[in-house]
Order: sequence, then structure tokens, then C-alpha cells
Amino acid sequence: MEASTWNDPGAPQDPNEGGSVLLECGPQALAGQPFSALLGAAIDSLAPGAVQLQLQITPALTQQHGFVHGGVLSYLADNALAFAGGTAMGAPVVTSEFKINFVRPAQGDRLVVRARCTHAGRTQAVCVSEVFSVSEHGEKLCAIAQGTIARLAASKR
Repeated sequence: MEASTWNDPGAPQDPNEGGSVLLECGPQALAGQPFSALLGAAIDSLAPGAVQLQLQITPALTQQHGFVHGGVLSYLADNALAFAGGTAMGAPVVTSEFKINFVRPAQGDRLVVRARCTHAGRTQAVCVSEVFSVSEHGEKLCAIAQGTIARLAASKR
């Protein structure tokens, strides 16, 4: 898929709009997730309503047939959906639901996930992500996910 396909014309374009604080602290937010740190996930790019994450494939992430475990693909898809929705809404968020389709087994050197927000409202966003396995032979689509991302209510302290 060409990168231009991931440009969301509905996403805020003004850097002072749509989650600039989240954009600035994106890497710290990912590093602050113990599970993400355990797996070694990294942010390649982050913009309002769009993100690309990557993860090196190691033997510890595979299942009995040598493919990357579906839980790892689901984790990447889910986390990317939340980053895309959070930066589009400019707020802390959680995933309220998501669905994933596994297209082919993932194997190779690393995984890349690209997510974009397709619609952002005041309290929720709908986002789509695609997970690719990357090897010397290029990228292969492994999974597609869609999810609803919910804004967290402001805490009353």
C-alpha cells in the first residue's frame, strides 16, 4: 500500500490541533507501556490520526509452527488503533472494541503496522490498521483490524 493512501483528509492538519501534546509524547507513552517495552515495539512515525509502529520478530514471539503468534499481531493492531484515535481526538484514549482478520501467517524479520483514523468524534474514533511482515522480499499484509477508540473521561482529583 502506498503511503499516500494513509493520509486522512479528515484528520487535523494544524500542529496545534488534534493531539500535538500526544504527538510530542508518543514515544514516551509507548515506552511507558510495560508490555510494549517487553516486546520492543517502536514508533516509526506519528501524525494527527496516523501512526506507524514496528517490532522485530524474535523466536520468543512465534507459535509452534514458526509464525508470529496471533496475539502479537493483535497487540500491534490494537496499539496502533489507539495511537491513531488518540492523536486524532487529541485526548487520552482506550480501545473499546476491535476486530481483526488474519490474512496470512506472519514471518520475516520484523512487523510493521500502519493505522489511520477514519472518523473522529467528540467521544470516540473509528480507526483501521494493517499489519505487515517485512523480509528481504518486501512487505506482506498479514492482518487487518478495525476498532473503536474511546476518549477517557477527565479524572476528578
